[in-house]
Amino acid sequence: MPRRTLLRMASPRFAPVLLLRLAQCLHTNGWPRLAKLASLANLVLFGLEVPTRLEIGAGLVLPHSQGTILGAARIGSNVTIYQQVTLGAQLADFHYNPALRPSVGAGVIITAGAKVLGPVRLGDESIVGANAVVLTDVPPGAVAVGVPARIVERSQENS
Repeated sequence: MPRRTLLRMASPRFAPVLLLRLAQCLHTNGWPRLAKLASLANLVLFGLEVPTRLEIGAGLVLPHSQGTILGAARIGSNVTIYQQVTLGAQLADFHYNPALRPSVGAGVIITAGAKVLGPVRLGDESIVGANAVVLTDVPPGAVAVGVPARIVERSQENS
C-alpha cells in the first residue's frame, strides 16, 4: 500500500468512519464484543460515540468528529454531521431503543453543536443550524434553527 494511502486512512475525517463501519460489520456478523471494542476505540481516539447497531447509509461525512454522539435510530445516505452534535433519546436509554431516537433522512446536514433529541424525523435534504435543539420533525428540504428549533424558509440562493 502506498504511503499516501496509509496517511489518508489515518485522517481524522476518514478513520472514524472506517472504525464505525468496522464496528457495524462485526456486530452484524455476530461479533458483538469486538464491535464494542472498535466502537470504544472510536470514542477514545476521535471522540465519536456510535452504537454498534446503528444503521448508517453510504456517504457519511464527519468533517470534525470530536464530541459527537450518533445515538439515532438510523442515518440515511450522504449525511454530513459536524462536531459536538448529539443525536439521541430525550431520556436515558441504556438499552438503545430505536423507537426513542431520531431518524435522519438522506442528504441531511447537521451543523456544529446541534442537538436532535427524541423520536423525531429529519426529512431528506434538511439542514439543522448550529446549536439548534430539535425536538419536533423537520420536513424534507427545510432549515431548522434556534432553541427550540423552528423552521425557517430556505433562501433561493441555497436551493
